[in-house]
This record gives sequence, structure tokens and C-alpha cells, in this order.
Amino acid sequence: MLNELHIENLAVIENATIELQNNLNVFTGETGAGKSVLIGGINAILGQRVYKDVVRAGTDKAYVSAVFTELPDAVTKKLGELDIPCEDDELILSREIRSDGKSFAKINSRPVTASALKDIGNLLVNIHGQHDSQVLLDASKHLDILDNYAGSEKLISDYQSSFRELQKTAREINKLKISSKISAQRQMYLNQIVLDIGSLEISEDEDKLVEQRFKIADNAVSLSEAMRAALSCLNSDESYGAGELVANAYAELSVHEDVMKELEPITSRLNSVIIEINDIAGELSHLLDSLDIDEAEYDRLTQRRAQLASIKKRYGPELSDAIKMYESALDEIKKFESSDEAISELESKKSELLVQVTKKAEALSEFRLKASQKFVGEVGSELSFLNMPDVVLSVKHEKGKLTLSGMDNIEFLISANRGEEPKPLAKIASGGELSRIMLALKAVLADKDAIPTLIFDEIDAGVSGRAAQKIGIKLKEISSKHQVICVTHLPQIAIMADNHLLIEKTVKGDRTVTDVKSLNFDERVHEIARFLGGNNITETVLKDAEEQLKSTMEVK
Repeated sequence: MLNELHIENLAVIENATIELQNNLNVFTGETGAGKSVLIGGINAILGQRVYKDVVRAGTDKAYVSAVFTELPDAVTKKLGELDIPCEDDELILSREIRSDGKSFAKINSRPVTASALKDIGNLLVNIHGQHDSQVLLDASKHLDILDNYAGSEKLISDYQSSFRELQKTAREINKLKISSKISAQRQMYLNQIVLDIGSLEISEDEDKLVEQRFKIADNAVSLSEAMRAALSCLNSDESYGAGELVANAYAELSVHEDVMKELEPITSRLNSVIIEINDIAGELSHLLDSLDIDEAEYDRLTQRRAQLASIKKRYGPELSDAIKMYESALDEIKKFESSDEAISELESKKSELLVQVTKKAEALSEFRLKASQKFVGEVGSELSFLNMPDVVLSVKHEKGKLTLSGMDNIEFLISANRGEEPKPLAKIASGGELSRIMLALKAVLADKDAIPTLIFDEIDAGVSGRAAQKIGIKLKEISSKHQVICVTHLPQIAIMADNHLLIEKTVKGDRTVTDVKSLNFDERVHEIARFLGGNNITETVLKDAEEQLKSTMEVK
């Protein structure tokens, strides 16, 4: 509930603290007194857009704050999500609007965004302005109204969960199909990679081995000549090869080892040299034999060298990079090959989900149909009470394609006179009729609406007399379940107030200011007399106003 509203320097309101009651609060005042400013201040603390021109001339900033108590569970939950503490079940919303256009919002002294303020405000207050009845002219809003009445939340939530899963599955199928079409060129590219690299059966570092082998083959003649010359130096048939010479030296010295012991190490080393020379000669001879590279081998190495160089140029820079690309291409091709299988599985899942979603949509539709019949009856009763006995509301219910809301197309139709064909509201209803139809809906939804505070800004526009009296009674009735704040120009509504507040414009010094005060009984009599008699408030008018007020208070 909105307990207190404080406004500073907002347009014509210099400073006002307004205390509100939990039932029916009515604001009255002459045209231009500042009632719209008051509603603007409430909108500001509810997170609506504000403009710098609302700041009172000559001041730097405007300030609005509101104290709420008896908070709904949804508000407490939202505060928890925002990590905002709330003590003693009291909530303070505030908004500062500066003359430079900047604004600052707080919840319980904690700075917040205007968006967060709006999220909280939407759970606390519902403002029905003079033009808000236009929502009834928008057929797209009618389904929400019916669902609010019917209490369809659980059915809708269950349906939407399945519907979103169906949408997700359909998106996955489309994505795979689009990917499959787009990837045809990609698959050709991957297949080319596999063909280019796979057909060569390359191995890591093969290029280095081939390059080494090619250099040997390319220099085979000179290598062969060098090896033969070396072998000739090591082992000569004419007894002057290195091996033979060392062997002779060993033979000359070894016979004298007994005479001179110091020769033994030398002869031992000579013997080792002989062995090493023989080993070298053997290995060199083996290498010479293996160097027998024919022209075909040379051509093969040349060709392989060119192939590997081409692969590295296209897919490298290193051969290992090409191998990795080959392996990656194989993996991607496998994914493409499994795509058709995945699409098939998803198509099967989609079919199952479609059956499930359709069943839930049918159940929701049947629930809405039954609710609409009861809804029409209750709204009809309220319209009859609001002096519209001949107006008949009906619900046009058609089934269409599956959407997030179900399969139902809902539109409210009215017949302005008995026996006439029901037609869309936009074609028949006047402004006054729309206001009363909206009030009838609010009355029907009063038990189901969790928002504690309802504000009606000039809902009496376009009505008078008996109809206005009925609107006052209905507002009073709704106030037993919600806090109701109403701005009105009609005495029939004003006399129903539990808390009657006057918005009055006065001149202080050279400035016009607006004051807001709660009226006592005598003050209410004078205000109602103003409604009845205008500027000509006679004793008769005052007595009439007093009698009407007393009569209403006795009924209460």
C-alpha cells in the first residue's frame, strides 16, 4: 500500500506531503490545480520517463518519494533479486530529477536504475489513466485480460515450456539444413584436402629425410669418387696404404717390446689404429656399395621432393601443419556425414513435441473457452450495475496457428443495444462507455489482481448522473480489496471517499503554488458544494452537499 507521497519542486507543487489510507482516496480540485502533476509525481517514483521541464522554475531539482507498506510477496522476491534490504516491511522509492535532465533513483536509499524502479513499481501500483481505456481497443491485449481472469498461469507456463522446446528443436533443424546447403562448397574443399594429402601417405619429417636422400643422389658421382679415393688411401695394394703402413710400423716395434718395456703402450695404440682403420674402411666400403643410385631412384626422389614442397606451400608451412589439416578435414567430413542422421533424429523429436504442444494448446483453449463464458456473465453484471444494462459483452474465440500464447485468437465484442450484432469495441464504444467497461473489468479482476494499489485518473470522463454514482459505488467496492486512489471531477464519486484530498492552487508572494490537504467533514461539504453549485454556493447547495455526504457515510 502507498502510505505517503512526498513531492518537492515538481512543476507547481513546491512542497507537499500526502498521507493516504488503505481504502478509497479521492483527489479533487479545479482544472489546472495540479492533479496531473500529482499523477506525474507518482509515475516518476514508479520508474516512468521524466523530463527536465517538470522541475519547478528557479530550482535546480525536483524530488519525489513514496513509502509503501504491506508489500506483496512478488515485491519482496524482486528486492531479494536486486539485493536490496527491506526492514519492517517498509519500502521507500525515491526519484530526483535535475534541471539538466539527469535523474537519480533509489530504493531504500540504495541507488538503482530507472529500470529497476519500474520493475518494482509495476508490482506495487497500477495506474489507469483517462486514455488507458484505449487498451480495450487493442484486440491483442484481450487474451491477456482473459488469462488474468481465468488464472491460466500454470497451463500457460507448462504449454510455453513445451512450445519453446519445439521452437528450439525447429531452429536446430533449420540451422543444420542451412549449414548443409551452405557447406556444399566447404565439403568439396575438405574432400580436396583429403585427396591431396591422403593420397601421398606422407609422414611427419618425411620432407627432411627425402631432402637428405635427394642431396646424396644428386651428388652420387662425386661422393663415389671421394669414397674410392679414401679407400685407396686406407688400403693400397701397393703397400703404401695407411693401413699397411701402420701395420708395418707395428711389426717393426713389437719385436723389441721385451728389450724396451716403454714400447708396449705405443704398439698397443698402433694396434688400435689398425683396427680403427679397418673399421673405417669397411664402413666406407659399405656406404660406397649403398651409393648405387640408379636414374629411376633419382627421378622418384625428385618427384617426391616436388610433391612434398607443393603440399607445404598449400597447407603448410610445415609438413606437420598439412598432416594436422588432413586430420581436421577428416573429422569435419565425419560431422557432415552425421548431419543427415542428426536432422532425422531432430525431425522425429519435433514431431513428438508438436503432438505434445498441440494437446497442451487444446487443453488451454478449452480452459479459456469455459472461463470466457463465466467472464462474460460477470462483466455483464458489472456493466448492468454501472448503468449499461443493454450493453452485452461477448468473447470472439477463434483457433489459429500455434504461438507462444497458444492457438487462441481472442477479441472482446459488444452489442450496444439488445438484439444488435456484437461488434469490435473500437467501432461502437464511446469514451465514457470504455471507461465503465474498463472499470467493470477491474471489478471482475479485483480478487485476482495481486497489485495492491490501483490509481484511476479521471475514469469518470464522459459520464454523469446515475452512471457517475454507480462508478463511485464500484470504486468503493474495489477499495475493500485494493487501495484505490482516484482523481475525479464528479461529486458522486467524491462523496464515496474514505480520504478526501483537495488539490488547491494559491499564490504565495509572486509565485503560484499547489497545496494538497486532507479535508475534514466541513471542508468536504464545501468542496462537494463547489461541484454542485460552481461559484454560486448557496445555503441550499451547502445543505444538499451535507445531506448527500451524510447519507453516503451512513451507508458506508
